[in-house]
Amino acid sequence: MDARAYLLERKPVIDAALDAALPPASEPPEALHTAMRHLLFPGGKRLRPSLALAAAEASGAAPETALPAAVAVELVHTYSLIHDDLPCMDDDALRRGRPTVHVQFGEATALLAGDALQSEAFAALAGADAPADRVCAAVADLARAAGSRNLVGGQVDDLGFSLSETDVDRVESVHARKSAALLTAAITAGARLAGADPALIERLARFGRSMGVAFQIADDILDEGEDDPCSLVRAIGLDAATRRAEALLALALAELEGLGEGAEPLRALARFAVRRSE
Repeated sequence: MDARAYLLERKPVIDAALDAALPPASEPPEALHTAMRHLLFPGGKRLRPSLALAAAEASGAAPETALPAAVAVELVHTYSLIHDDLPCMDDDALRRGRPTVHVQFGEATALLAGDALQSEAFAALAGADAPADRVCAAVADLARAAGSRNLVGGQVDDLGFSLSETDVDRVESVHARKSAALLTAAITAGARLAGADPALIERLARFGRSMGVAFQIADDILDEGEDDPCSLVRAIGLDAATRRAEALLALALAELEGLGEGAEPLRALARFAVRRSE
């Protein structure tokens, strides 16, 4: 399967659902609602929401079953990018080829836009048309991934890294919490809405964790020349980091063995996320 084609096919459906999940930019307060949409559209490749849809397929359901999870995860991801870009954190002026939200709308509006996106994420997931136990479990997955033990805590430790550190375990710990946890939540929440059994959900969670760390290592490799202290390339070198990413990808793909053609989108997305060329 061609992962790029899969992403392109799913993107219009995901974008339409994201648009419907947010207040229109014309609704007061217009500045806030415009800021919420600034980074979300046109957006990136939509890898995380596509993983949610692919997880539903791997669970034997139609991909649209997982659309509320896809929307929720993308809204949380976008909120995290808005906050990461703030001057008090990474202090970035550009994101996806346009001014960051705080540059375009001011720091206060950017902060509040991120807060609002996170709230809308949980509203979208809580409103899923699925049995209550599935919805509650999916909400819990996303809440854990976005909290202090994962996304937020990973950002805290990332900010605390110094250029002199070469602690491989600490680098991978940040990657596991800041990147892999949200990717994993996309997968497990999508599978839960699709009615996957607990054994399959656990396999998919292990797949997501391994693939997610490998995905962030791939970003380290692409950004080899940049001054990011929390980088496996900086810690162990380009060749060793590449081998580590491939080893984690192999572990991830092993979790999908025996799942058949329904899991092919997940396999393709994992290879694309790590290799960026498939």
